[in-house]
Amino acid sequence: MPKLPDFEALAIFAKVVELRSFAAAATELSLSKATVSKAVSRLEERLGARLFNRTSRRLALTDAGQKLSERAARLLADGEAAENEALAQSTTPRGLVRLAVPMSFGIKTVAPLLPEFMEAYPEVSIDLHLSDATVDLIGEGFDAGLRIARLPDSSLIARRLCAMPRYTVAAPSYLKRHGRPTHPMHLADHKCFGYAYLSTQGVWQYTNASGEQANVRPAGQLRVNNGEAVMPALVAGLGIADLPDFIVGDAIARGEVEVILKGWKQPEGAVHLVTPPGGPRPARVEVLADFLAKHFAKGKKRTS
Repeated sequence: MPKLPDFEALAIFAKVVELRSFAAAATELSLSKATVSKAVSRLEERLGARLFNRTSRRLALTDAGQKLSERAARLLADGEAAENEALAQSTTPRGLVRLAVPMSFGIKTVAPLLPEFMEAYPEVSIDLHLSDATVDLIGEGFDAGLRIARLPDSSLIARRLCAMPRYTVAAPSYLKRHGRPTHPMHLADHKCFGYAYLSTQGVWQYTNASGEQANVRPAGQLRVNNGEAVMPALVAGLGIADLPDFIVGDAIARGEVEVILKGWKQPEGAVHLVTPPGGPRPARVEVLADFLAKHFAKGKKRTS
């Protein structure tokens, strides 16, 4: 298998040519003179040709050194330019952020915030991907994602942005016809709506003040892969749903649905910003994370 070019030695050689001195190159590169000399010798051995004619007073390029010097100088300049550009992008908010967000939360909560963010950071672009399915951030090349759940163990780096409570709810008309459940196990006798991407795989989990736990796998006529799609059937009184505040909160406030099982709580979820592991995050991702955290922190939990 062919070896990669010795880019380090080529860069050191280019710096020696530029400064016409091994000692000056060593000083500028913060290396020892011996390291600089060894790098040039390594390059000469690899190429099978002397690059400098050296005496105690004079340093001159050979024909081979002269031919190599221009290309080595271009490599050094290109490398410095690439590093400077990457450094600028990591310290100045600039470039594209690919962000994966659950569908309804993205439309109702994230999208309305983007105009303010875009005005504040005109050099940052957002590629907003909306889907309730769990996206493979690393495999699909996303910079960040929002997850609304209790996060499982993962190699992803998570930042908690805000709480996101869930409520078990039903329309007054449903409760009038079918009665009000007072214990989670009663849900087995009721029509309940399902959600395809529930992190607990179709199980609704509850705990009361005394520590009693109840796990229920309810069933009904409708199962969806987006929570917002449940709302028409829910408000029409056709079943019971378990939904996060950002979907059902307004309907609770308007009295279209009522919170049931008030003595029971579900494990509280939260909105997390997750990013792939490894290294510092680019400035464009950091400013978006800070912006979202600031806005979500302003939200207030609904009391049931």
